[in-house]
Amino acid sequence: MARDFSKTHRQDKLNQCIEENPFLTDEELARLFGVSIQTIRLDRLELGIPELRERMKKAAEENYGKIKSLSGPELVGELLDLELGVSGLSVMEVTGDMVFQRTNIARGHHLFAQANSLAVAVVDAPMALTGAAKVVFKRPVYLGEKITAKAVVNSVKENKYTINVTSRVKLEEVLAGTYTVFVIKKEEENGIAHSS
Repeated sequence: MARDFSKTHRQDKLNQCIEENPFLTDEELARLFGVSIQTIRLDRLELGIPELRERMKKAAEENYGKIKSLSGPELVGELLDLELGVSGLSVMEVTGDMVFQRTNIARGHHLFAQANSLAVAVVDAPMALTGAAKVVFKRPVYLGEKITAKAVVNSVKENKYTINVTSRVKLEEVLAGTYTVFVIKKEEENGIAHSS
């Protein structure tokens, strides 16, 4: 990113960056803009943008109650934004229990689970299940990295949602997937319950 910004231009870009990835730290933003951490903090203060911890807490409080298709603990990662039938955003930090011990690389099923559960959470229905997924892992993710997943509903036809999910570490794409999620109607739900 270009580093010669006027204050106004920098603040506009800062606002845009935080909207796209609300989990960027002040340190990451300072590196991105080529300014001091203190300058980023002052910019955030002037723009009325809370610090990272407050942004995450507020997002979680506002969004978990919106989910219809999952209970809160079933969602992998922390939910930051949710507009049912439209889009969703979650973040997950890679912890020691998620990685291969020899390499500190995250096991793929954790990245998949974050993206898949977010795709299901975006569906505006009380019960939904993944029918198919096409996923591409773009690069390894390591211990301590934060993965931001964004789900966008691409189309809805009857009971079938097609949802694109992109996961990033900072601004780098690490996973891209297309999920087909089906809404389960009440009579189908009862049929599932009886057959088990």
